[in-house]
Amino acid sequence: MELMYFELGWQHILNWEGYDHILFVIALSAIYLLREWKKVLVLVTAFTIGHSVTLALSVLHIVKIPAALIEFLIPVTICITALSNILRRDREPQNLQLNYGYALFFGLIHGLGFSNYLKSLLGSQANIVKPLLGFNLGLEFGQIIIVAAVMLISGLIVQIGHVKRRDWNMFLSSAVFGIAFLMVIEGIRGMII
Repeated sequence: MELMYFELGWQHILNWEGYDHILFVIALSAIYLLREWKKVLVLVTAFTIGHSVTLALSVLHIVKIPAALIEFLIPVTICITALSNILRRDREPQNLQLNYGYALFFGLIHGLGFSNYLKSLLGSQANIVKPLLGFNLGLEFGQIIIVAAVMLISGLIVQIGHVKRRDWNMFLSSAVFGIAFLMVIEGIRGMII
């Protein structure tokens, strides 16, 4: 049973229909290269911890936030993360505590985005601990796949393609920002209508 939730977790994060989560993980890992994989693993885990907390609180009906607000806030977190990458002056990531804080806090918001999906899966199930753990581990696994792909592509482009690290970061983060900004506009429309 828990294996089913693990599978649903990684499939959910890797689903192109929910590309907002993919964009956020890309933005989180855009400034890193393969040799910095440990930093990114901790960063993604901070994100997972954040969304695990609000996912549990929402599934237990302790926290209730309108879906339209969450659908607006998720792309805002992506825009902020991508913009902070763009505005970064140094070539290598320095202030990791700030990045971990972003990841943890934004994970809280993204967890609310997963909650409706998970609530529909759980139905009236009494014990949610094992399914919740399985789902979160699946999400973490899916995020690691995304990070590995981004870091592999970044490594190829920067090290083999001889593109400057800063230029690659600007390109990737700007692309993510542009897509997320359009999502913010859609989110505003969704809250107004």
